Amino acid sequence: MKCWKRLIPFVVFATFFTQGGQAQTVKPVLNHIAVYVKDLAVSTGFYQKIVMLDTIPEPFHDGKHTWFSVGPSSHLHLIQGADSIVSHDKNGHLCFSVPSVEDVIARLRKNNIAYESWPGVANTVTTRVDGIKQIYFRDPDGYWVEINNDYPKSK
Repeated sequence: MKCWKRLIPFVVFATFFTQGGQAQTVKPVLNHIAVYVKDLAVSTGFYQKIVMLDTIPEPFHDGKHTWFSVGPSSHLHLIQGADSIVSHDKNGHLCFSVPSVEDVIARLRKNNIAYESWPGVANTVTTRVDGIKQIYFRDPDGYWVEINNDYPKSK
């Protein structure tokens, strides 16, 4: 019995050291991006109808939040409360990959939403040097959204 009591500190230390060592090699995973909006209903409709995101349950149930799934373990949180709509720089943008940029362009045109290339040419698609097509447009609060066709290939 005394032998085990002497080993316990070493077992605890070894367990702590191993778990600590593993924890440092685990990379962070994006949990969510929060966007502060003026009109939650308008912004929710935009991300559902235009960007085609699916809502997920949110814990607050206070009418001030909408959560969307944007990946296996990532979310977009819209939070109502912004005082005004402000202009944002295009360099700060949300980007979503889709199978067809052309389908999104058709949806934008149908809903009278302006889009542009990276340099800012209206109704134009940018093709990057790696062949990826991309367009940019603003959400109802002035945040820039990029859509590109860098959609994950099925395995």
